[in-house]
This record gives sequence, C-alpha cells and structure tokens, in this order.
Amino acid sequence: MRAVWLHEFGGPEVLVPGEAPDPVAGPGQVVIEVAFVNVTFVETQFRASGQGPFRPELPMIPGNGVGGVISAIGDGVDPGLLGKRVVSSLRGSGGYAERVAVDAGQPVEVPGGLDLDLAVALLADGRTASMLVDRAGLTGGERVLVEAAAGGVGSVLVQLAKAAGATVVAAAGGAHKLELAADLGAEHVVDYRKPDWTDRVREAVGGVDVVFDGVGGEIGAAAFELVERGGRMFSYGLASGSWAEIPEAAAEARGVTVGAPAASTPEELRGFVQSALAKADAGALRPVIGQRFSLDKAADAHAAIASRGTVGKTLLVP
Repeated sequence: MRAVWLHEFGGPEVLVPGEAPDPVAGPGQVVIEVAFVNVTFVETQFRASGQGPFRPELPMIPGNGVGGVISAIGDGVDPGLLGKRVVSSLRGSGGYAERVAVDAGQPVEVPGGLDLDLAVALLADGRTASMLVDRAGLTGGERVLVEAAAGGVGSVLVQLAKAAGATVVAAAGGAHKLELAADLGAEHVVDYRKPDWTDRVREAVGGVDVVFDGVGGEIGAAAFELVERGGRMFSYGLASGSWAEIPEAAAEARGVTVGAPAASTPEELRGFVQSALAKADAGALRPVIGQRFSLDKAADAHAAIASRGTVGKTLLVP
C-alpha cells in the first residue's frame, strides 16, 4: 500500500511517500480502508522536532486519525462491523496510509447522515472543542474569547460556545479568517495581528469571562489581561510556538483559573467524539474543511499549516 514515511525530523520535505506492507487484522482488530486522514498542528510540531505526546521510533508512518470503511476483521471480532463507516484515532502513528489496523473497540461509527470527510474533520478537533466547552462550564450570557477562531478547533469552539448561549468574540489573523468566524456565529471579530486588538475587544464587550487560548505566546498573555475577576482561561494550543506565560500571582489576584483541560478517560474522550458527530449529523455543528491534499502531498499539507494560511481542518486523501 502507499504510505508516507518519516525517517528524520525536520522540515515538511522529510515526509516522503513510499510503500508499506498491507496491515493485517490480528485477534481483536479490524482493518480500515482509509478514505480521509486528519492532519493536526501537533503533527507538524512532532515532524519538526520529535516533540509531542507520542514518540514512536523512526522510521515511522505518522498520523493519528483516519476515517474510512472497515474492510477486514480479526478473530473474535463481531462480523457486523464489516462495511461500517468509522473514524478512529491510532495512538500516535500509522495514519498517513491507505489502510490501518486498530483494536476493534477503537473506531467510532459515523452517523448515517454525516459525510465521512466531515466526520474525520471532527475526530480530533470536535473532541478537543467539546472537552474544552465541557470543562469551561459555559453559561448563557458569558463573554467568550476564542483565539485562532478560524482554525480546526477554534471554528468548532465558536459554534459550541454560541450554542451554549455565550457572546463570542473571535480573534484571528486576516479578513478571510474573520469573515469565516463571523459566518460561524461570532458576534464580534478582531484581528490579533493588529497591536490594538485587545482594545477592540474591550470596546466590544468590556472584559471576557472565558478565554480559549489556541495561540499562546504574546497573544495568549494579552488575552489573559482581558479576563475579568473569577474568569477562566484554557490553553489548548501553541500556534505561536510557545505557551502563554501567565504569572501565577496575577491569576490568583484576580481569581482567574488558568490551565489546560484536565485529562480524560478513553471512554470520556470517545463520548466527546460521539457528541460532536451527533451535533454535526443533526445540523447543529458545521465542520470546516479548508484544504485537502493527496496522500503523496503530505509535505505540502504540513507546509500549508506552518504558513498559518490555512482555515479549518486539513485532510489528506489517499
């Protein structure tokens, strides 16, 4: 089968298409015929430096999320799974390929009315956004600032926060991204590439009750200053290259809760995926797929994400 290999860490060009053995469904496993591959910002960081939540040995096939149809089953697996449309995480590697083998309990079935590409777009980003909104405990009337609001997670956060009754302020870079965030339901949009962006937020809503920080660095630190007493700030990404440095004393002085979302059990994470898929199937959540690349062009996909010019989810198509 065709796959994309990582033999060394470095720029996007280290992602090299090649051949790999077809996976076989062992006992308790299924093989998924991959139709779409989820590409995340975390994967671009891992490719560049080897840093990330997973550290498989090189050479390896990267990729942690796919969607497709179950085409083979191993011993002890329910034959009824054959032909099911599913999305699945892969525990860190193997996704940039035409086929993958996973434990039979890992895939999540895709609702019948939801296109498979949209389901893949929600596998990682819908799970993360759903977890963040759950942890934030949003209530109606709260003011929520979403950074990187046109990105994969941010575009879902805008919609979920809006559905929870919040007033959403979307921060992103450039007119096209701001238009997208407004179209998804943000009442106010600000360009955080401009030096006075925090002033624009204050003019629109005063302070904010919740920040979802997907950028980190100086942007995240500036967003913290907008959080009012007793508010919450959740960091889930570092598009800037570093986490926001928030002085603990400053947070305590204003009673602001700062942190990353707490780790979840596998069952809870699965539930967040199912929740996002169900909302999309019902028309209550619109995944944004901004760009697609053929599997052999995985390097181009990584380069596009690194350029900060992408919107929504980036997919590979085998």
